[in-house]
Amino acid sequence: MQALEIQSFSYDGRAEILAALLSGLADGGGWVLDRRTLSPSMVELRVEAQLRAIVDLYGAIVAAGLELTRSSHLALTGLCTCRRNALRSADLNQLLTLRIEISFLEDITLHSLLATAAAPA
Repeated sequence: MQALEIQSFSYDGRAEILAALLSGLADGGGWVLDRRTLSPSMVELRVEAQLRAIVDLYGAIVAAGLELTRSSHLALTGLCTCRRNALRSADLNQLLTLRIEISFLEDITLHSLLATAAAPA
């Protein structure tokens, strides 16, 4: 099983983004294994899917309104290339685990920034 780390952010509302993302992931063939709140402005989703569904999942992430980091785009496009070049049907059935970290930038306030900066190292 292959694991993939995806970092993303959004300036839109948390409720709208998560509703669109969860619906899109389910429609695209993904299973949400876990959902955790990491901080007041950050959420983590753990999603499992087959390699054959990676293009649909990539589309669902972008369609939900998430902005991805460069490394996240590269990782996802790399998997899309693997999918396209899979020689056997068994390769397409390979399971992937995606850890999607979402930062909601609208939720970040001056107070939360100062509290984070003042935290001991």
